[in-house]
Amino acid sequence: MWWFVLPAAAFYVFAVVYPSVRGSLLAFTDWDGISPNPNWVGLDQFGRILTDPNALTGVRNTLLIAFAVTVIQNVAALLIALALNSRIRTRNILRVVIFAPVVITSIAVGFLWQNLFAPAGGINEALETVGLGFLQQNWLGNPDTAIWSVVIVVFWQFVGYSMVIFLAGLQGIPHEVLEAAAIDGAGPIRRFWSVVRPLLAPAITINVMLSLIGGLKLFDQVFVMTKGGPGGATNTISTLIYSNAFTLGRFGFGAALAVMLTIFVAVASIIQYRLLALQER
Repeated sequence: MWWFVLPAAAFYVFAVVYPSVRGSLLAFTDWDGISPNPNWVGLDQFGRILTDPNALTGVRNTLLIAFAVTVIQNVAALLIALALNSRIRTRNILRVVIFAPVVITSIAVGFLWQNLFAPAGGINEALETVGLGFLQQNWLGNPDTAIWSVVIVVFWQFVGYSMVIFLAGLQGIPHEVLEAAAIDGAGPIRRFWSVVRPLLAPAITINVMLSLIGGLKLFDQVFVMTKGGPGGATNTISTLIYSNAFTLGRFGFGAALAVMLTIFVAVASIIQYRLLALQER
């Protein structure tokens, strides 16, 4: 039987394990992408992360985006799922409309919203049309609004994904349980908190884990819309990895950032897995 596993295992080692190990080793060198013999520098590249202002800004922005997307996306998705789990006639159409952005590639979404957020784009024109011209901004050119514009784009694209998972969880809750709670005098809020929420715990955990990891790894939308600007205000760890490794020729530093990002994602995944295991006991 192991002979059948061997081809897939060999390809996995070649395509995943070997590049990952080799890339991780580069984090301990000063390789510039050209020199045939990189110098071993130990933990110096990781020390630079703690002192480089751009790296610290990227880490802060990554954590901010991941936290904001996780909270906003999951709260909104849960509310939408609760609404569309009712008997409103247009629920099936609304589900399709809200889920539709998920199937669009992130690059296309980035270009779409880049045009909408432009100074003469659709958002500013819409504000002018409804008499709110004083709210017009250079959304992607203002450091105070650029990062929140990215959060809005990520939320818009993936809220439907979280909604579908919540809907699946809600539809798996037996109606008899909700009817029994209603007969016992529990109101809508009480039924949600004491009955629906515990039974929805696996869906909540999965959604939080997926949105948190997605926020930590965010690259496409940021790179297309702002390329980390203005002035590094929207730089994330992923954009810094790209710019350092493939633009500035600092492969060692880029590899150190990639290792740190891997650690962040691994820690977040382990925490979410532990929380799910505790909720299932």
